[in-house]
Amino acid sequence: MTQVAVVSGGSAGIGEAVVMRLRQNGWRVFNLDLKPPVDAVDYIACNMASAEQVNASVADVMARCGQIDAVIANAGVHLSATLEETSPEMLDRLIDVNIKGAYHLLHATLPLLRQQQSGSVVLVSSDQALVGKQNSFAYNMSKAALASMAKTTALDYARYGIRANAVCPGTIETPLYHQAIQRYCDKSGADPKQVHAEEAALQPLGRLGQPEEVAALVAFLVSDDARFITGSLQVIDGGYTAQ
Repeated sequence: MTQVAVVSGGSAGIGEAVVMRLRQNGWRVFNLDLKPPVDAVDYIACNMASAEQVNASVADVMARCGQIDAVIANAGVHLSATLEETSPEMLDRLIDVNIKGAYHLLHATLPLLRQQQSGSVVLVSSDQALVGKQNSFAYNMSKAALASMAKTTALDYARYGIRANAVCPGTIETPLYHQAIQRYCDKSGADPKQVHAEEAALQPLGRLGQPEEVAALVAFLVSDDARFITGSLQVIDGGYTAQ
């Protein structure tokens, strides 16, 4: 029987790479995203900040397939700002998408996984769940929340055969990364090429990570090969947090 996965934010970056990797591995993958992907197969337009839209999207998947075997909460937005620079509106948006979006997805799918007595959950967190970074007050906080969500979900749902883990990528070369660098350069006047080189130099392996590398880790975590792994924070950061 073909396994079914739901991926939020699967139209670009890490999410897109996860969708592609799981499909290559024989999964049927539903992409929940506001932005239409290049490949619209099993795409469901969904605002992850809306509980109603998430619930309707999950119901759509169940109506089509009757099962969900893996849930990957990946959708997120980025913000570079200190606490003082973060307005209440900015904070609300980060919480609504990054934290509540993951909550809505798990809240809609965990009852189904519990009924099946099986399933795997992966939350896409960040190395910022483990370390602080400058100008990253709200984003850092949101990613730490996802790491906490993975651990508590793992403990609460282990009895039902459900595993929950978080992947904690470091600096990954995604559209979100390039947008953040461009915003920084526009604000500071820095040279984008120089900033890219500096970011790569900060990593012990001397380069940025690629979305496909994170996708490979996610694919492992939802596979039977990872059946004894739950409640973990899987760092994939080129050695950055080991320093």
